Amino acid sequence: MTVSIALFTQDLRLHDNPVLHAARATAEQVVPLFVLDPAVEAAGFAAPNRLAFLADCLADLDASLRRTGSRLIVRHGATAEQTARVAAEAGAGLVHVAAGVSGYARRREARLHDLFGDRLRVHDASVTVVPPGRVTPAGRDHYAVFTPYHRAWEQAPRRTVLGAPRSIHTPDGIGSENLAVTGPFSPDLPRGGETEARTRWRRWGVDAYAEVHDDLAADRTSRLSPYLHFGCLSPTELTTRARHRGGAGAEAFVRQLAWRDFHHQVLAARPDAARRDYRTRDDHWHQDEREAEAWRQGRTGYPIVDAGMRQLAHQGWMHNRARLLTASFLAKSLYLDWRIGAAHFLSLLVDGDVANNQLNWQWVAGTGTDTRPNRVLNPLRQADRYDPDGAYVRRWVPELAHLPGPAVHRPWLLAPDYPDPIIAPDTLSARLRAARSLD
Repeated sequence: MTVSIALFTQDLRLHDNPVLHAARATAEQVVPLFVLDPAVEAAGFAAPNRLAFLADCLADLDASLRRTGSRLIVRHGATAEQTARVAAEAGAGLVHVAAGVSGYARRREARLHDLFGDRLRVHDASVTVVPPGRVTPAGRDHYAVFTPYHRAWEQAPRRTVLGAPRSIHTPDGIGSENLAVTGPFSPDLPRGGETEARTRWRRWGVDAYAEVHDDLAADRTSRLSPYLHFGCLSPTELTTRARHRGGAGAEAFVRQLAWRDFHHQVLAARPDAARRDYRTRDDHWHQDEREAEAWRQGRTGYPIVDAGMRQLAHQGWMHNRARLLTASFLAKSLYLDWRIGAAHFLSLLVDGDVANNQLNWQWVAGTGTDTRPNRVLNPLRQADRYDPDGAYVRRWVPELAHLPGPAVHRPWLLAPDYPDPIIAPDTLSARLRAARSLD
């Protein structure tokens, strides 16, 4: 009886899973396998919040597989070597895995190829809608600017959305291990797994997304980013379903999925952008650990910034508009190295993704793909525009809840017990004017 391995990585789902679909098509039995690789922890990416979410994802995936007659095999160790061990135990021929873009994913794939040779099948269009390298500008290996990429992305062919298998036959006698997770965790983490992801998608109203996605207090973004990061939802299926729904909200949402693909194709072409400036600006970053720690703790004296940082600590997630303005405050107002902020985000974000996190930070810092490298987000103007009544700030900075309406954004006028602004408002205004790019 023929056996194949479906090696799960960032595709922890049954619906629209090219790896699982191909494994079933090429063998009579399938071993669904996930390997927890210590190299991820050694590189600093195994943050407690993400491990807790991952544990939910794996438990849900196992439960879903058991309903098909299968089960999930979990192993600890180097991915390729553990996969080879399972292949020997099961008598498996082919190994199927989704293509990744990070340096780690490429090293994993190279080692799998060393061990399995032509028995390895790598499937693209699983983690992204359009695989990195599928669309490129003339004479270059990737797009460096989003707008022309988006035009090409819209015209790129898409694969057909695949259904979830009803039955999977898995050989007996293959041992599995438990995933032990220890904290500390953020107190209000979302629940992981494909079941929760699909429930959230069904309940979320995409129609109003274009109008409300920047409204901090409304909190009506999809909150699907953690599920996309772990592959509990297929970006191809989401794009297809949103397009079928139609309307301005759906188009705005699909554009965000295109941004996600854009960053993946940049990282695929320039893997060192995870650590180094994509475009060197010869910045000589200011160094002040006291300021950096005040930012991390949400004690900058600017409530809109503090609210975002406290939401991150509490939920392991932050509203996208808050991510932009807190990042701009660190890199542009405090002029601290973007890598300080990127590392802190990755230490807490459930959706912490190398491509999206690092390249969005560089976009804000002016060292990435933004064509306006001097762009600065004014925290007070951002607060007035996206939290005009102060509801978002009062939610996350309860010591200012007594301040009425927009007065909460300037506590130095009415709340003397709140931390003084880490940068005096007049000094901040002068820096913003000098940048010549107020926003």
